[in-house]
Amino acid sequence: MLFPSRLVAVATASLIAVSASVAAAQRMAVDLTGNWAFEVVTENGTGVSAVAMTQKGDSLTGTYTSGRMGTLPFKGVVKGQTFTFAANTAGGATFTFSGTIVDADHLKGDLDFGGQGGATFTGTRAK
Repeated sequence: MLFPSRLVAVATASLIAVSASVAAAQRMAVDLTGNWAFEVVTENGTGVSAVAMTQKGDSLTGTYTSGRMGTLPFKGVVKGQTFTFAANTAGGATFTFSGTIVDADHLKGDLDFGGQGGATFTGTRAK
């Protein structure tokens, strides 16, 4: 027979474990499919780009549209709370975005300009 204090401790531990499992499942359930506004911060200033993503399993496809680069198709992957996608420019450079899913509506990460510098970005899901 469990004593009342021991019973409370067991029940509390069980509740914490269930809460952690639910939180982990909610983080893993984020689907990046949709339209996003990316704010890209470079040493030369900040720009906003439109990103349309489609996620199927761990596969990510879509388009990256900016005033400077036009519309570029991309392919990438999602693994847990991280994602990566790459777009090729008309000039032959590959832009690689590597990011973290903050929550269902926010992303953050780094952008590599094909070895020619980099930037940081934040993404907000368009409503």
